[in-house]
Amino acid sequence: MLLNGKTAIVTGSNRGIGKAVIELFARQGCALYACARKPSDAFSAHLEALRAETGARIEPVYFDLADAEQVKAGIRQINAAKEPIHILVNNAGAIATAPFMMTSEVVMRSMFDVNFLAQISLAQVIARGMARQKSGSIINISSSAAIEGNEGRTAYAAAKGALLTATKVMARELGPANVRVNAVAPGLTQTDMMTGSTQAESINATIARTALRRVGDPAEIAAAILFLASDLSSYMTGQVLRVDGGM
Repeated sequence: MLLNGKTAIVTGSNRGIGKAVIELFARQGCALYACARKPSDAFSAHLEALRAETGARIEPVYFDLADAEQVKAGIRQINAAKEPIHILVNNAGAIATAPFMMTSEVVMRSMFDVNFLAQISLAQVIARGMARQKSGSIINISSSAAIEGNEGRTAYAAAKGALLTATKVMARELGPANVRVNAVAPGLTQTDMMTGSTQAESINATIARTALRRVGDPAEIAAAILFLASDLSSYMTGQVLRVDGGM
């Protein structure tokens, strides 16, 4: 029970890596604000089943990261409980694929709005409370694309790269308040985002140059996030943890 007595906010928790994170965190004794873009019967049923299995307190919070007013409303909902937040997992994001010469300014701005600016805005609000309580762990979910510079990912990789740089700055500034900030850079992971944005030949080519010769499972990424969220990583901040099978 690595997170017993702690409360976490996890964005993008209705699918993929975020879904795996709330499952693992709940089983580790964590209370959760499970954030998603909009309600659905499937998400509600999943949360109810997870509550029944683990006994964890799990509250859904709905907002679209592309809508600043919705984000503010979601934060107000969380803050209304007036309880300490110990962990923030900035997981939600979006992806766009296009050659550099065909990537429009509109797409660039959209990728930065959702994958960088929204993450930073949420972290700014939550970090204030963490600084007051002199403890906290923020985990920003970036991507191996930000490190590798994958073809066709100019906007996405640049926004995720900005998040990596911000992680290091945040770690320096928040460290004196005992707030740790780290990032996880997943490689190919079996999610709807991967299958919907990456052609089969590109997936196969990446697998061929990956040491473990396979795609990752969301639960494997969630395990790395758990490590950074827990006291097991208490002397670790400002780091980028690559979980990519050895790309």
